[in-house]
Amino acid sequence: MSNTAVRLAGITKRFPGVVANDQVDLTVEKGSVHALLGENGAGKTTLMNVLYGLLQPEEGDVYVDGERRDFRSPRDAIDAGIGMIHQHFMLVDPMEIWANIVLGQEPRKYFGLTVDEQQAIQEVRDLSERYGFDVDPTETVEDVSVGVQQRVEILKALYRGADVLILDEPTAVLTPQEVEDLYGVLDELTAQGKTVIFITHKLGEAMHSADDITVLRDGESIATVPADETNQDELAEMMVGREVLLEVDVPEHEPGETTLAVDDVTVTDSDDIDRVKDVSFEVRGGEVFGIAGVDGNGQSELVEAITGLESPTSGRIVIEGEDVTGHSRRQRIEDGMAYIPEDRHERGLVMDFDLVENGLLGSQHSEPYSKSGRIEWDTVRGHAEDIIETYDVRPPNADADAHSLSGGNQQKFIVGREFERDPSVVVATHPTRGVDIGSTEFIHEELLDLRQRDRAVLLISSKLDEVRQLSDRLGVMYEGELVDIVDPEETSEEEIGLLMAGERPDGIETVRKTGGKP
Repeated sequence: MSNTAVRLAGITKRFPGVVANDQVDLTVEKGSVHALLGENGAGKTTLMNVLYGLLQPEEGDVYVDGERRDFRSPRDAIDAGIGMIHQHFMLVDPMEIWANIVLGQEPRKYFGLTVDEQQAIQEVRDLSERYGFDVDPTETVEDVSVGVQQRVEILKALYRGADVLILDEPTAVLTPQEVEDLYGVLDELTAQGKTVIFITHKLGEAMHSADDITVLRDGESIATVPADETNQDELAEMMVGREVLLEVDVPEHEPGETTLAVDDVTVTDSDDIDRVKDVSFEVRGGEVFGIAGVDGNGQSELVEAITGLESPTSGRIVIEGEDVTGHSRRQRIEDGMAYIPEDRHERGLVMDFDLVENGLLGSQHSEPYSKSGRIEWDTVRGHAEDIIETYDVRPPNADADAHSLSGGNQQKFIVGREFERDPSVVVATHPTRGVDIGSTEFIHEELLDLRQRDRAVLLISSKLDEVRQLSDRLGVMYEGELVDIVDPEETSEEEIGLLMAGERPDGIETVRKTGGKP
């Protein structure tokens, strides 16, 4: 036990109707990076929430440094040297970095009456320099990049004495360069004796970053293997329980005429800030046009303007030659536009509705689901059941409320509903977010099937490998601008990552010519 940082023995955690963890064992060696790999709903985050004291198991034991622990809260786990960096950062954006890091544990002066700001800044600076993080403690959180914000979260845990760091899907919002920087951070942490547990569903990241990999499937631990003794195909089969096609096979297809045109669209927010700046592009029938970019660079506002959820400040949206800029969301559906939203809870589903009712959304005024102002519920139920069967939505119960489904199954239901509209244009925003490998494979096949049937597909995704593999042409957004449109087959991941970070096309050309930095 002397070299074991964490051992979980027979952890079982149940929720109503679901066994999230079923007798799970996990052993993590000190000074290592251990990847916890599995599909959406496999039980990864639940297991780590048990280790962090957010959840208490019905069965099983938690050991830290060989000592059995009973964590009743995160405070207990923190006191035992466990830190957790959540997928969605828990920072106070208007506050300076140092204040976020020491919050709740501020050094004080004058008999504890006031915060010793200078000491706090120096302590944070020393901690940052110790781990090579290059973080300025006096900067404001909202003014730094997402990658720096993630380092701030790690520094928060280290400031509280964490020896074991749990990172939950840490690359979800990072550029490729920031992902590489994160790998460097992990190397530095383990070099200084820290232990990292890395929750992910991304095979490549597990292989690249981890010393050992534990695969969970349906709440059970399938295997733990050294990263250098396995490969992505084996891991995928362990995750899903069958062979999975990891590479997308994109068939040759000649695109047709322009179906969707976005012409000089600008979107200004309530603070009079341009979130989208004079964006123009076309999507042809039989083409997937991808948009890459770090979340928060105008993609959401652009999609809202295209789909009719918001009105652009200027510019036009044209579908099959018709200016639809003034059309409502309902009219856009009638114009032939389907939409997979970024936020499935806010835009895609009514969480208290069952799947029959959710399957009707957007079609409640149209035949065959509505006749003479009256809903044809038998037809609507049949439609929902067809979506459930075709898209393998679990549980296969049309009367189940949307909130009772996992995030991945909610996403599959939305995708099915939108694809079944037989649209001429599909706006797919993060269509595989929170979706497991098997379902991702299926959704990719469906998108390519739409392409083969000469539909226009606009694909917006923060997954760079997804937009690179699926797109015929790829636009990159940065701070509201479409900085370039490239051929993804002729543009490297590094070059696209530089565009995502704000590098201009002439700088990318320098990279191509010199093989170096711009």
